[in-house]
Amino acid sequence: MAQKPSIPKGTRDFTPSEVVKRNYIFDSIKKNFQTFGFQPIETPSFENSDTLMGKYGDEGDRLIFKILNSGDYLNKVDDVTYAAKNSNAITSKISEKALRYDLTVPFARYVVMHQNEIDFPFKRYQIQPVWRADRPQKGRFREFYQCDADVVGSDSLLQEVEFVQLYDAVFSDLKLDGVTIKMNNRKILAGIAEVIGAKDNLIDFTVALDKLDKIGEEGVKKEMLEKGISEASIEKASPLFSLKGTNLEQLDALELLLATSEEGAKGVQELRFIMETISELGLQTATLAIDVTLARGLNYYTGAIFEVGAPEGVKMGSIGGGGRYDDLTGIFGLKDVSGVGISFGLDRIYLVLEELNLFPEAIDQSLQVLCVNFGDQEALTALKLVTKLRKQGVKADVYPNSAKMQKQMKYANNRNVPFVILIGDEELANNSFVVKNMKEGSQETYSLDKVEEFIKKL
Repeated sequence: MAQKPSIPKGTRDFTPSEVVKRNYIFDSIKKNFQTFGFQPIETPSFENSDTLMGKYGDEGDRLIFKILNSGDYLNKVDDVTYAAKNSNAITSKISEKALRYDLTVPFARYVVMHQNEIDFPFKRYQIQPVWRADRPQKGRFREFYQCDADVVGSDSLLQEVEFVQLYDAVFSDLKLDGVTIKMNNRKILAGIAEVIGAKDNLIDFTVALDKLDKIGEEGVKKEMLEKGISEASIEKASPLFSLKGTNLEQLDALELLLATSEEGAKGVQELRFIMETISELGLQTATLAIDVTLARGLNYYTGAIFEVGAPEGVKMGSIGGGGRYDDLTGIFGLKDVSGVGISFGLDRIYLVLEELNLFPEAIDQSLQVLCVNFGDQEALTALKLVTKLRKQGVKADVYPNSAKMQKQMKYANNRNVPFVILIGDEELANNSFVVKNMKEGSQETYSLDKVEEFIKKL
C-alpha cells in the first residue's frame, strides 16, 4: 500500500483561491513600494553559513535551517569530535550553507558585493520566501514570505518618517483600517540599561523586554533575573512597564528618565522628530504610538524600531516590523553605511484580512466566461468566440468535453463563473450565442458578429 503523502510541519500548500488572495496583497505592497521609489532585487534562497550566523542573536541562530554538505559530509569530522556528540562542533564541519532567515542580512551582503554598481542612497524592495526552524502555530510558519523595503546610504530621519507613511499607505490600500505602528529606539533602550546599571546586559535586557506581551511583566522580570540582571536594576526599570499618556507626554517622561545618558537622550530626540513630523503630515488610517518595551530582540538594530499591530480585537502577533541598523554592512567590511528598513508579514496580513472579510468580493473570479460544449461543431464555434474574448482581456474558456449539461453547469458554479455561454444547433443556424447570467438567472442573445456588445456588459 502506497504511503500517504505529507508535507513538513510549518509549511503549506496553497489553493488557487489562496494564491489569488496572496497575490492581491503582494500587488498592493509592490505598487506602494514602487510609488515610494523603491527598486526590486532578489537574492539566493540560501547563503553561506558565515553570512547568516551571529547576526540575529543566540535565539535567531538556533532557528536557522542548515544545509548538509553534498557527498560524504561526515568524512571531515574527526573521531574525537564525532564521539563528543556536540552538534555545534560538528555543524561547521558538515554544513557550509543555510537557508536565509530573513531578507535584511542577505541585503546587507548584496550591498557590500555590489557597492560599485549602486547609487546611494539605495532604496530597494524584495519579496521572497524565508525559512525559520520555529515551532509552528497560528500565524507562525517555518516557510513564509517577507516583503521588505530598505534604504541604505542615508542617516536622515526623513527615511523613518517615509516608512511610517509607507505602512499607512499599504494598509489603507488593503482597507485594513486601525493598525497601530509602534515605535521605539534602541538608543533609548541602551540609555535605560545604562541608567539602571545594566549596561553590560543590554542584549539580555532587550530580549527579555521584547517578550512583555507574551509572558507578562513578572515573566520578563524573572527572565532578567535569570540572565544576571540585578533586582535593583529591574526595580529601576519598573516604570517602563506602566508608561502612559500621549506620545509627547511619554517622550517628556523618557527625557527626564534619561537625562544622565547621552545616548538615551539622543534616542528620545530622534523619536520626537519622527513623531512631530508625522503629526504635521498626518496619516490616512493608521495610528503611530510609542512603545518603550518594544525591542524586537535583534542585535543589528541601532536606532528606530518599528512594529505593526493588527486592529483592535484581532488576536494576531505583529504584521510588520523593522528598524535602523547603522552598522550592519560593517559586518561585511563596508563601514559608515547607515540603513533602515521595514518588513510586511504577508501570511499574518492574509489571516487578518480573511478574519475581517476584507478581500474584494470578486477576487476568486478566475474565470469570467465559460462556454458549454454541445459537440464538435458547437465547440469549434465556441472556441472562436473565446479567442475573440481573450484578445479583449476577458478570462474565458470552453468546457473540454461534451459532458452532460448538469456536470458543466456544476463546474461553472464551482469556479464561481458569472456568465455561461450556450451555442447549440439553433445558435449555429442563427449565428448567435446565448449568455446566461448565473447570479440573476437571466438570459440574453447576442450576434456572433457583434461580440463587443456582450463585452461592454462585463
